[in-house]
Amino acid sequence: MFESGPDGLPPDDPGVFAPPKRQTSWSAAELAAAVFPEPKWAVPGMICEGVNLLCGPPKVGKSWAGFGLALAIARGDDAFGSIPVEQGEVLYLALEDTARRLQARMRTILAGSAAPEDLTIVTECPRLDHGGADAIDAWLTNHPRARLVVVDVFAKIRPAAAGPGTNAYDADYAAIGAIKRLADKHAVAFVVVHHVRKAGSDDFLSEVSGTNGIAGAADATLVLKRGRGKADGLLHITGRDVEEVEHGFAFDPTRGAWTLLDGDPRRLTQTDNHTTVYDWLLENPESGPGAIATGTGLNPESVKTALRRGAKDGWFTPKERGRWVAVESGVDAEGLF
Repeated sequence: MFESGPDGLPPDDPGVFAPPKRQTSWSAAELAAAVFPEPKWAVPGMICEGVNLLCGPPKVGKSWAGFGLALAIARGDDAFGSIPVEQGEVLYLALEDTARRLQARMRTILAGSAAPEDLTIVTECPRLDHGGADAIDAWLTNHPRARLVVVDVFAKIRPAAAGPGTNAYDADYAAIGAIKRLADKHAVAFVVVHHVRKAGSDDFLSEVSGTNGIAGAADATLVLKRGRGKADGLLHITGRDVEEVEHGFAFDPTRGAWTLLDGDPRRLTQTDNHTTVYDWLLENPESGPGAIATGTGLNPESVKTALRRGAKDGWFTPKERGRWVAVESGVDAEGLF
């Protein structure tokens, strides 16, 4: 399948793939005195060891992001154009693509640079309960320098159906749990590409397709949405080892590259009108729509639209007699007034 045995599974020599037994119980005193290694970061501050769901709507660019990340770590390049990473081996399960398409995509991303030897690309893998978990386990055992596994997409390797008497939540939790066991055993980061629901939500975690068992079993969830304004995408992240955060990204289709943008991600996703109104209110607080339109040169209806949408996003707050103020980034609007 990936390598080694004739059937793609690990060789029969147990010394090749038998890991040391992990301790799973302690006395309170033992746990208090224990010294644990720091978590391994595939992308510092963003993608840590464990299961990281990368979710988004179709055609948003999830596969470009996953492939670009795999190439960056295998080569030791900066991830997303600006984040230094530790070089290591990478397994990329590109289960929805042909070799020809992957070759074209890789040539676009590399732009003439050499392809890395430390990236293994696989286009077919059995489902987790039909040998897939064993195959991934064997690859990781035979590649101890591995830092990342990308699964694109989750639907291709999850068990086909829940067993008798198993509800949907339990089935989703168990499917992600099978990947988590591999991630924990080998202390490696998995990026698992998945989809979001068609209906949007104010809570990005609730947009993950399937039951709450999927996000609940994962160590981190990253939801990539299409952006507005200067950002092509807005990445929402939350997890056990990462703080909840948002990042603005730009996508360059000529290079197939997602690039992390500097600055407040909410401002990066504003439209030009929104930005103009926001900047005006920072300098001229408690202005009404008429004064804003006069001061900025915008159409009064455009100003009202920007204020209405900005208020929904938490950028503008109405005061008395139709006046408005801009809420600065990081400030709790409820605590201001």
